[in-house]
Amino acid sequence: IIVFCMAELIRKMRVQISDVAFYEVKIWKVPKSDFFVEGLKYSMVIIENEKRVLGYDNERGKSHHKHVGGKEFFYDYKGIELLLGEFEKDIEKFRKVKK
Repeated sequence: IIVFCMAELIRKMRVQISDVAFYEVKIWKVPKSDFFVEGLKYSMVIIENEKRVLGYDNERGKSHHKHVGGKEFFYDYKGIELLLGEFEKDIEKFRKVKK
């Protein structure tokens, strides 16, 4: 809880994809710790019909991971810019499937 009191939101974006879908990116600068060794906390998600289709986050105690459908997978984090690039590719794939 103390970590989040000291968090600074450095990026927040929500973009509507369709009437029933959107994606959202949130990145916070947080004090470096065992849970957030990079000093960043993030959440990137695609929501459709009020359900998470895909997402990335580094929830405290879980480290970096990716959600696909109802499953969770380890994510090999190599930096926030690379992660943002991968998330953009996922958004484009989602858009193509929905056309």
